[in-house]
Amino acid sequence: MNSAAGSIVHLADRNPQVSGPEMVAALVPPPQFDDATFDTYRADPRYPSQQEAKDLLVTFAGGGAPAPRAGLFRRAKKGPELPPGVYLDGGFGVGKTHLLAAVYHAMPARRKYFGSFIEYTALVGAMGYRNTVDLFRGAQLLCIDEFELDDPGDTMVMTRMLGELVASGTRLAATSNTPPNALGEGRFAAQDFLREIHAMASSFRTIRIDGTDYRQRAVDGHAVVLSPDEYERDLAAAPPTASDDGFGALIRHLATVHPSRYIRLLDGISLIGLRDVATLEDQSAALRFVAFVDRAYDAQIPVRATGVALDQVFGEDMLAGGYRKKYLRAISRLVALTHS
Repeated sequence: MNSAAGSIVHLADRNPQVSGPEMVAALVPPPQFDDATFDTYRADPRYPSQQEAKDLLVTFAGGGAPAPRAGLFRRAKKGPELPPGVYLDGGFGVGKTHLLAAVYHAMPARRKYFGSFIEYTALVGAMGYRNTVDLFRGAQLLCIDEFELDDPGDTMVMTRMLGELVASGTRLAATSNTPPNALGEGRFAAQDFLREIHAMASSFRTIRIDGTDYRQRAVDGHAVVLSPDEYERDLAAAPPTASDDGFGALIRHLATVHPSRYIRLLDGISLIGLRDVATLEDQSAALRFVAFVDRAYDAQIPVRATGVALDQVFGEDMLAGGYRKKYLRAISRLVALTHS
């Protein structure tokens, strides 16, 4: 490629390292949600559950009206006992992460953290279970985005950690595309696993959010595919931090980098170039690519690609399996990034 020296980088050449303290420092909302508030969440009037969810979360975050005081001869009405956590359950692109970030920003907590499920489990791996629990103990709020289960071992570690933190006063807010008592359904059926999940579910009030994917409202629903010439043109015109990788080479490289480091893989990148995209056949490779797409979407990095359309990168067998929701979310995000 005839670009100026240093203007193109290859993600497959990068091998980022992340320490435990650096991982902790990164537990804040993604840049695109730096300014997310309840006021900037636009509830769709066609789906009343969106406004209902917003109102409940305002109260959860401490912004609700104070409870009426009791009079001299009457007791104040006691509201229902609420669990220490809220769990936002809904489809793709209905604003769950925006609302989660709004909770984070609105809650007047001295110590609070925001991360994806995979970031928390990676922290446990880096620091050890007990050290991680001790680190979070005393925090007023833990926000967990994309609470989805790929590994029953990780999930059991996470549910036990959350149980310990709830017992010491930490409040929880989480998002997922699956209700908490159905996590892992169709994939994991071990009784001890199910027992852990149901115990965790009792700590949450589930808030259902209906709606259509906002990412699809302004696009035609398909990922943009470029010809080789168009691809060369777009990368040549991109800022000097574009990446250029063969799709197969990137997929192989992702297997050598822990998913918690994918965000560092993208440090300084303002456009991702993928040549010769092909349909993925291996489930492990597909799940790693989903994690990569999530980090690219968090950072709002546009994608340019040749080959198979990125909304067709997951085969029919995968879309019919237990990880269907993860793949559909990734497709939604890929469509948006190829149009950005």
